[in-house]
Amino acid sequence: MTFTAKDVQALRQATGAGMMDSKKALQVTAGDMEAAKLWLREQGLAASAKRDDRDNTQGAVDIVVDGQVAAMVELKCETDFVASSDQFKREANELARAVAARGVDATSERSEQLDDLKLTLKENIELGRVVRIEAADGNVLDEYLHQQGGRGVNGVVVELAGGTAELAHDIAVHIAFARPAYLRREDVPADVVEAERRTLETITRNEGKPEQAMAKIVEGRLGGYFKTVALYDQPYAKDDKQTIAQLLGDAQIVEFAQVEIG
Repeated sequence: MTFTAKDVQALRQATGAGMMDSKKALQVTAGDMEAAKLWLREQGLAASAKRDDRDNTQGAVDIVVDGQVAAMVELKCETDFVASSDQFKREANELARAVAARGVDATSERSEQLDDLKLTLKENIELGRVVRIEAADGNVLDEYLHQQGGRGVNGVVVELAGGTAELAHDIAVHIAFARPAYLRREDVPADVVEAERRTLETITRNEGKPEQAMAKIVEGRLGGYFKTVALYDQPYAKDDKQTIAQLLGDAQIVEFAQVEIG
């Protein structure tokens, strides 16, 4: 009995097995689909489908910078043991290289490798967040990748205009630990600001503050909120006597991205 590429694909979809394993199963069973399913099950190669609903909150982040292009990829798995394995980290790096070279959609080129990795390592493995930043001519691109257990767990990429690579790197390190959600306070959506304002008003009123001082107290606390979520407002991690805006001087952050495991 012979089989076709469509048969291999159908077997993969039915069992969750990788392409090469599906092809081998059909070869071993002379193209008998049901026998191939049984063979995969007996070999422990059809179990990946059962893993799809398992939590995969671990993983690795990898960053590739090539000239004016930076790519950052999160590859997710279930345990830090698998995340720290050479095979897993190598795949994260290959994905980042593909994105740097050919764009975000290039991750689809490695779908078969991800399927095979899921079977080999016996965990729910999937692609997480993918970032690609292409800096304008004359701008500086730098990154920081915090390592844990031999794998990247907290990555940052920064594009800077009018600054140095050293400054861009310092900003990236700061972002990794300060975790800003926005670049400037003006970037915080109005509905988010209004919700925070209402919360602060409730807190201030529950504290028994006088009504005539309410507005001033709330505005002061709202300023504190911006220091936690807006990068330009944040005190610099290495010198909290100056803000990031003051540290930058005439330089400007064009774009930043952060990907953190979990």
